[in-house]
Amino acid sequence: MRYLQIIRIAYRALNRNKMRSSLTMLGIIIGVGAVIAMVGIGQGAKKMVDAQIASLGDNLLTIFPGSHTAGGVHGGAGTVTRLTEDDAKAITQFCPAITKISPVVRTNAQVVAGNLNWGTSVEGYSPDFVSIRSWPVASGTFFTDQDVRGATKVCVLGKTIVDNLFPDQDPVGQIIRIKKLPFRVIGVMSSKGQNAFGRDQDDLVLVPYTTAQKKLMGVTYVNSIIASANDRTEIDLASDQITQLLRQRHRIQTGEADDFTVRSQLDIASVAGSTSQVMTILLGAIASVSLIVGGIGIMNIMLVSVTERTREIGIRMAVGAKGKDILTQFLVESIVLSLFGGIIGILLGVISSKIISGVLSWPIYISPPAVAIAFFFSGFVGIFFGFYPARKASMLDPIEALRYE
Repeated sequence: MRYLQIIRIAYRALNRNKMRSSLTMLGIIIGVGAVIAMVGIGQGAKKMVDAQIASLGDNLLTIFPGSHTAGGVHGGAGTVTRLTEDDAKAITQFCPAITKISPVVRTNAQVVAGNLNWGTSVEGYSPDFVSIRSWPVASGTFFTDQDVRGATKVCVLGKTIVDNLFPDQDPVGQIIRIKKLPFRVIGVMSSKGQNAFGRDQDDLVLVPYTTAQKKLMGVTYVNSIIASANDRTEIDLASDQITQLLRQRHRIQTGEADDFTVRSQLDIASVAGSTSQVMTILLGAIASVSLIVGGIGIMNIMLVSVTERTREIGIRMAVGAKGKDILTQFLVESIVLSLFGGIIGILLGVISSKIISGVLSWPIYISPPAVAIAFFFSGFVGIFFGFYPARKASMLDPIEALRYE
């Protein structure tokens, strides 16, 4: 009952100066709202990047060609083209942590259909591409192992190619020309959208990798190899198995650098996650400045309140109130201000997040822990910045306080 009475007295004291109390809470309201909105933006960006990375494939690993050094001249990554179809077959045979694999052969070409043309990336894969990249065919079919063995001139189109070369018509069964060679369209991939690096994944033509090697590029090597681990927990194991096997196949001696690079989906997710986390912390820290400013405002108003109510404090002490009662009274008033401001700030943060998400089409994720932390932090601000004014009030001399005019 004693504390309920203190809260009622605090409410009446704050209610006597509604405008001043509202303006004091405004700093906390803006601070809490800004923290929730900024952290929501950061978390939304992280989830969007995670989703884009997940869209790259199922437990994906990519093997790239490495660098070249000769006569003291160092070449960059990709200057050695020692990855071959046999490397991919060996990985399938001797790396038990790998479940699917596909050589990758890439080239750029102008694709022609009727009187329309489009410059795009032509990429050669094996039939396992669909499983590795978790990318289903929307219509038609994907090429088969028989198409790979026969290096047949068939292709599967990305959605962007279809929109530009076959507007308002079904491309399956149509003929397109790639580097003046006719290819029959056998399927259309489902829309994938942009990846984590901003590239339009639908802007491509897929062909059997042997067709790309023999009929489009005239090469025997592959640009890279993509693979899928048995399980997410075996990605690191799969990476180690691939590294050991390729070092053995490429006759790389102990102490010599690899002529290839293995990158896993976890590596990309780790880098992107670190970047998103730094951005979230930065946005939250910037928004927290508003909370500190709001706390300073509470301290300022409470100091003014102590000065205005000096005589009231003296009367209360004269009738038996102790110093700790006065301290508790003013501290409760400060906490009530900050917590009311925190509640309103949470509502403001959620509403503003929805508005930002709707206007800018930016994904925003409001996490319950962030809301709870912002609320409790607003209470801490009330205690921290309200303690000094409350202590000052409790230390007043009752006789001097009664004389105060």
